[in-house]
Amino acid sequence: MAHLCLSLRPARNATAGHLWPDVPEAQAHGSLRSALWRLNKVAPGLIEVSGSALRLAAGVRVDVRELNDWAQRAIAPPVGADDVAVPDAALLGDLLPGWYDEWVLLERERLRQLRMQALEAVAARLAFLGRHCEALEAAYAAVRAEPLRESAHRTVVRVHLAQGNLAEGLRAYDFFRTLVHEELGVPPTEQMTRLVQHIPRLRRALSAEPRPLGAAVVRPVADTCPGTGRRPS
Repeated sequence: MAHLCLSLRPARNATAGHLWPDVPEAQAHGSLRSALWRLNKVAPGLIEVSGSALRLAAGVRVDVRELNDWAQRAIAPPVGADDVAVPDAALLGDLLPGWYDEWVLLERERLRQLRMQALEAVAARLAFLGRHCEALEAAYAAVRAEPLRESAHRTVVRVHLAQGNLAEGLRAYDFFRTLVHEELGVPPTEQMTRLVQHIPRLRRALSAEPRPLGAAVVRPVADTCPGTGRRPS
């Protein structure tokens, strides 16, 4: 079922090869027939067989496909569209945690990268629309998913600055500067530093050693998002 959810209309040969890669072809096909028979007993009509192809029945919802649809709208929204927002938390988790099949690992990494790109794109678009609290929610979701990803932290800084919160932008920058210094032993890139180099206080601080990570705290600028009751974090 998981394999079919991640595929469009895979051929029976491909499905058998992916799921039973270490056995002879005839045995793999036998295992596939057995699995399909058992699945049809439990959930009749869930899988449709069309010639040599398999597919889920029409109307079956798959969260991975919903994530793909949301990400594509976020990264390349239609002209004038302003309805893209942060999806439910259920769409932001890792794919099939605890599964280590090769076909799962590849798709898990693809979805992780797509989700990160989309969250940053949503944050930028919401900030452009003046919906800064929701923009921060999206940006911090990206930071939580990958704490060392600089582009996610740059998005946080940009949203704070777009809202006119220079101190919050500096705090977010300082947090990331300390984090990468302690974890990787490197400074932020010039692209990150340029975001805040116009702030006079930073020009004095750039030459100083980063503070211990515990001394830097990143906080959202509002307790809750208006209209949602959710606390961005």
